[in-house]
Amino acid sequence: MNILLNKISRCTVFTLAFLYLAPITAGAGYVDGSKPLLCATTTVIECLDNGECAEIALVDVNMPRFYSIDFDNKELRHTGPGASNKTSSIERQEHVDGKLILQGAEDGIKDVRDGLGWTLAISETSGEFVLSASGDQVAFVVFGACISIQ
Repeated sequence: MNILLNKISRCTVFTLAFLYLAPITAGAGYVDGSKPLLCATTTVIECLDNGECAEIALVDVNMPRFYSIDFDNKELRHTGPGASNKTSSIERQEHVDGKLILQGAEDGIKDVRDGLGWTLAISETSGEFVLSASGDQVAFVVFGACISIQ
């Protein structure tokens, strides 16, 4: 009986915490493309041309855990510990169905056929994002979230 009550109490606490904190989180994550964003990558999935997909580590694809989005200069920039000065140009920006859609393309490493195109869809209300990128016989789906830094 004590175990059941303990589970119910924890469930109640988590539910109440979620209900009270959810509006704060949503407000903090609002995205309209006017203020710089700080984004954190949580999950990376790699899909190969044979149809196999698997979650992989960020380091396996040289993807930063954190990056910033500078709308004034139209670029994504690696940010945080061990960050390089690498940037990616935003070629297109558009609002579609409550999402801010950013697009671009990268050449990758010089003299290596590793270029790809990418699309980043950020929820304007929650700040959560999905990044899709594709190249020769490989695609990546990346999940994470962004917050305004101004």
